[in-house]
Amino acid sequence: MSAASFRPATPADVPALRVLVERAYRGDSARGGWTHEADLLDDERTSDTTLEQTIVDPATRVVLAERDGALLGTVTVQDLGDGRAYLGMLCVDPALQAGGIGRALIEAAEQAARREFGASIMEMTVIDRRTELLAWYERRGYVRTGETRPFPVPGDFPFAMIVLERAIA
Repeated sequence: MSAASFRPATPADVPALRVLVERAYRGDSARGGWTHEADLLDDERTSDTTLEQTIVDPATRVVLAERDGALLGTVTVQDLGDGRAYLGMLCVDPALQAGGIGRALIEAAEQAARREFGASIMEMTVIDRRTELLAWYERRGYVRTGETRPFPVPGDFPFAMIVLERAIA
Protein backbone atom coordinates (compact mmCIF):
# COMPACT_ATOMS: atom_id res chain seq x y z
CA MET A 1 0.00 0.00 0.00
CA SER A 2 1.37 3.43 -0.91
CA ALA A 3 1.95 6.19 1.63
CA ALA A 4 -0.57 8.94 2.20
CA SER A 5 -0.12 12.18 0.30
CA PHE A 6 -1.30 15.60 1.45
CA ARG A 7 -2.77 18.49 -0.51
CA PRO A 8 -4.94 21.55 0.01
CA ALA A 9 -8.67 21.07 -0.50
CA THR A 10 -10.49 22.83 -3.31
CA PRO A 11 -14.20 23.59 -3.67
CA ALA A 12 -14.49 20.50 -5.90
CA ASP A 13 -13.59 18.38 -2.84
CA VAL A 14 -16.61 19.54 -0.81
CA PRO A 15 -18.94 16.56 -1.51
CA ALA A 16 -16.36 13.90 -0.56
CA LEU A 17 -15.05 16.00 2.33
CA ARG A 18 -18.55 16.43 3.76
CA VAL A 19 -19.16 12.66 3.66
CA LEU A 20 -15.85 12.02 5.43
CA VAL A 21 -16.49 14.60 8.17
CA GLU A 22 -20.00 13.34 8.93
CA ARG A 23 -18.82 9.70 8.89
CA ALA A 24 -16.01 10.49 11.30
CA TYR A 25 -17.92 12.66 13.77
CA ARG A 26 -21.56 11.64 13.79
CA GLY A 27 -23.91 8.67 13.61
CA ASP A 28 -23.34 4.95 13.69
CA SER A 29 -20.53 5.05 11.12
CA ALA A 30 -18.49 7.24 13.47
CA ARG A 31 -18.71 4.59 16.19
CA GLY A 32 -16.41 2.43 14.05
CA GLY A 33 -13.57 4.71 15.15
CA TRP A 34 -12.55 6.04 18.53
CA THR A 35 -12.53 9.82 17.94
CA HIS A 36 -16.23 10.43 17.28
CA GLU A 37 -18.75 12.71 18.96
CA ALA A 38 -21.70 10.43 18.11
CA ASP A 39 -22.51 9.73 21.76
CA LEU A 40 -22.49 13.46 22.61
CA LEU A 41 -24.09 15.13 19.59
CA ASP A 42 -26.53 14.04 16.91
CA ASP A 43 -26.69 17.06 14.62
CA GLU A 44 -24.74 17.52 11.41
CA ARG A 45 -21.09 18.41 12.01
CA THR A 46 -20.83 20.83 9.09
CA SER A 47 -22.47 21.87 5.83
CA ASP A 48 -21.43 22.12 2.20
CA THR A 49 -21.63 25.92 2.47
CA THR A 50 -19.45 26.06 5.58
CA LEU A 51 -16.86 23.73 4.05
CA GLU A 52 -16.69 25.75 0.84
CA GLN A 53 -16.38 29.03 2.74
CA THR A 54 -13.60 27.53 4.86
CA ILE A 55 -11.73 26.23 1.80
CA VAL A 56 -11.75 29.60 0.00
CA ASP A 57 -10.93 31.68 3.12
CA PRO A 58 -7.38 33.07 2.64
CA ALA A 59 -6.72 32.76 6.40
CA THR A 60 -7.53 29.04 6.41
CA ARG A 61 -6.06 25.88 4.91
CA VAL A 62 -7.97 22.61 4.66
CA VAL A 63 -5.47 19.79 4.24
CA LEU A 64 -6.55 16.45 2.78
CA ALA A 65 -4.82 13.11 3.24
CA GLU A 66 -5.26 10.73 0.31
CA ARG A 67 -3.97 7.37 -0.81
CA ASP A 68 -4.44 6.09 -4.34
CA GLY A 69 -7.14 8.71 -4.94
CA ALA A 70 -9.14 7.82 -1.80
CA LEU A 71 -9.80 10.45 0.86
CA LEU A 72 -8.40 9.24 4.21
CA GLY A 73 -8.69 12.27 6.45
CA THR A 74 -8.59 16.02 6.80
CA VAL A 75 -7.53 18.84 9.11
CA THR A 76 -8.18 22.57 9.06
CA VAL A 77 -5.64 25.24 10.00
CA GLN A 78 -6.68 28.83 10.63
CA ASP A 79 -4.35 31.83 10.97
CA LEU A 80 -5.09 33.57 14.29
CA GLY A 81 -2.42 36.23 13.78
CA ASP A 82 0.45 37.13 16.12
CA GLY A 83 2.26 33.87 15.32
CA ARG A 84 -0.65 31.65 16.32
CA ALA A 85 -2.71 29.17 14.31
CA TYR A 86 -5.72 27.04 15.20
CA LEU A 87 -5.97 23.33 14.41
CA GLY A 88 -9.53 22.13 13.91
CA MET A 89 -11.76 19.48 12.37
CA LEU A 90 -9.09 16.80 12.42
CA CYS A 91 -10.75 13.60 11.28
CA VAL A 92 -9.79 10.27 9.79
CA ASP A 93 -12.10 7.76 8.15
CA PRO A 94 -13.34 5.60 11.09
CA ALA A 95 -12.21 2.40 9.36
CA LEU A 96 -8.64 3.76 9.18
CA GLN A 97 -8.23 5.28 12.64
CA ALA A 98 -5.32 4.26 14.86
CA GLY A 99 -3.09 3.78 11.81
CA GLY A 100 -0.99 6.95 12.00
CA ILE A 101 -3.01 9.11 9.60
CA GLY A 102 -4.10 11.49 12.37
CA ARG A 103 -0.52 12.00 13.52
CA ALA A 104 0.57 12.65 9.94
CA LEU A 105 -2.26 15.14 9.44
CA ILE A 106 -1.20 17.03 12.58
CA GLU A 107 2.35 17.23 11.20
CA ALA A 108 1.01 18.47 7.85
CA ALA A 109 -1.13 21.07 9.65
CA GLU A 110 1.81 22.30 11.72
CA GLN A 111 3.97 22.58 8.59
CA ALA A 112 1.24 24.55 6.81
CA ALA A 113 0.81 26.85 9.83
CA ARG A 114 4.56 27.60 9.91
CA ARG A 115 5.00 27.93 6.15
CA GLU A 116 1.84 29.80 5.19
CA PHE A 117 1.02 31.82 8.31
CA GLY A 118 4.39 32.15 10.07
CA ALA A 119 2.89 30.53 13.16
CA SER A 120 5.02 29.36 16.04
CA ILE A 121 2.14 28.24 18.29
CA MET A 122 -0.69 25.87 17.34
CA GLU A 123 -3.87 26.04 19.39
CA MET A 124 -6.86 23.72 19.49
CA THR A 125 -9.95 22.99 21.55
CA VAL A 126 -11.34 19.61 22.61
CA ILE A 127 -14.67 18.81 24.27
CA ASP A 128 -13.98 18.32 27.98
CA ARG A 129 -15.77 14.95 28.01
CA ARG A 130 -13.35 13.50 25.45
CA THR A 131 -10.67 12.46 27.96
CA GLU A 132 -9.14 9.83 25.64
CA LEU A 133 -8.81 12.42 22.86
CA LEU A 134 -7.30 14.99 25.23
CA ALA A 135 -4.74 12.37 26.31
CA TRP A 136 -3.95 11.57 22.65
CA TYR A 137 -3.20 15.23 21.89
CA GLU A 138 -1.14 15.51 25.06
CA ARG A 139 0.97 12.56 23.86
CA ARG A 140 1.55 14.60 20.67
CA GLY A 141 3.01 17.45 22.77
CA TYR A 142 -0.08 19.63 23.21
CA VAL A 143 -0.59 21.03 26.71
CA ARG A 144 -3.67 22.38 28.44
CA THR A 145 -3.54 26.14 28.84
CA GLY A 146 -6.00 26.20 31.75
CA GLU A 147 -8.50 28.08 29.57
CA THR A 148 -11.93 26.73 28.71
CA ARG A 149 -14.38 28.13 26.20
CA PRO A 150 -18.09 27.62 25.67
CA PHE A 151 -19.17 25.01 23.15
CA PRO A 152 -19.20 26.86 19.79
CA VAL A 153 -22.73 25.89 18.75
CA PRO A 154 -25.82 27.66 20.11
CA GLY A 155 -27.80 25.56 22.55
CA ASP A 156 -27.73 24.19 26.04
CA PHE A 157 -24.78 21.78 26.03
CA PRO A 158 -23.44 20.28 29.27
CA PHE A 159 -19.80 20.52 28.25
CA ALA A 160 -17.07 23.05 27.49
CA MET A 161 -14.06 23.22 25.24
CA ILE A 162 -10.59 22.78 26.75
CA VAL A 163 -7.86 24.84 25.08
CA LEU A 164 -4.54 23.14 24.29
CA GLU A 165 -1.48 24.50 22.52
CA ARG A 166 1.97 23.50 21.36
CA ALA A 167 5.05 25.34 20.15
CA ILE A 168 5.59 24.41 16.50
CA ALA A 169 8.58 26.61 15.52
